[in-house]
Amino acid sequence: MLVRDAMSTVILTVGPAHTLRQAAALMSARRVGAAVVLDPDAGGIGILTERDILNSVGLGQDPDAEHAHAHTTTDVVFASPAWTLEEAARAMAHGGFRHLVVLDRGEVAGIVSVRDIIRCWVPAREPAPAL
Repeated sequence: MLVRDAMSTVILTVGPAHTLRQAAALMSARRVGAAVVLDPDAGGIGILTERDILNSVGLGQDPDAEHAHAHTTTDVVFASPAWTLEEAARAMAHGGFRHLVVLDRGEVAGIVSVRDIIRCWVPAREPAPAL
């Protein structure tokens, strides 16, 4: 199975000036763990994750005063839609992250998460093993 089969093509994007509270509210409403940050002034495409927001709040920073650009990961590892799910999982495990932005011909085509990969590998109707 390929990344294109698992990725979400409806992507939440935020701007660099969104506050962390605004980004968190949008992520919560969409039930996603990451937002793509489009910032042409700072190199283009970044990612803001729930972990980034949690780290900021954990440091005592004000989510109404902190902006996405200050917490965005900009050294993003991008996936190709043609990667296998094993390649995507390997990149996530190696990098210690749970989301990959998917680029197709230089454009954001989707986002794939660990959860997306697991859904493909383990059918929803398969019973859980007894503990």
